[in-house]
Amino acid sequence: MNLELLFGLFAFALVTSITPGPNNIMLMASGANFGLRRSVPHLLGVSLGHAAQAALVGLGIAGLFKAYPACNAVLTAASVLYMLWLAWKIAHARAPEGQSGSGRPLTFLQAAAFQWVNPKAWSMSLTVMTVYLPGEGSRAVLAVAGVFAMVNLPSLSTWVLAGQGMRRLLSTPGRLRAFNRTMAGLLVASLWPVLGPMLAAG
Repeated sequence: MNLELLFGLFAFALVTSITPGPNNIMLMASGANFGLRRSVPHLLGVSLGHAAQAALVGLGIAGLFKAYPACNAVLTAASVLYMLWLAWKIAHARAPEGQSGSGRPLTFLQAAAFQWVNPKAWSMSLTVMTVYLPGEGSRAVLAVAGVFAMVNLPSLSTWVLAGQGMRRLLSTPGRLRAFNRTMAGLLVASLWPVLGPMLAAG
């Protein structure tokens, strides 16, 4: 991979990873509710799960959606329903010190699986493998996915740390509830790029 392409890949990975999106919103909420240590599995699940998604896209899974357009509708419906459910969970989350049964961060596997119903993650994976793939073959695909994960992890960590930094401010139940509901609202708002064109077409 030449230096110009590598620089472009790093810049693309940084901008898309650190700007607001479903993963970042959820990680910030996790940092605020549970702190960095308890959010590590969630953080690693997002980073490695997205790298795996990008690699599989590069290895040809995107062709499935071209061959079977109905898969797009199924994926969109699943994405919307799952993200609305997650928004509800965030809106009703309580601090870990609260009643038992409330206050559990996403696990590694849950966070990794979320990438498959995350519209922004799909867009990032498709773009990075279409624009920045330096050649044919699995080595090139894995190299691009690896570079993306290397930039992705520290970028996402800033959102967890930002959330953790707000924990003192959110020490009262009322403030934490307001914060969680705001995060839930932003998560729902992040669906607009998916729902907007559908509503306009309807």
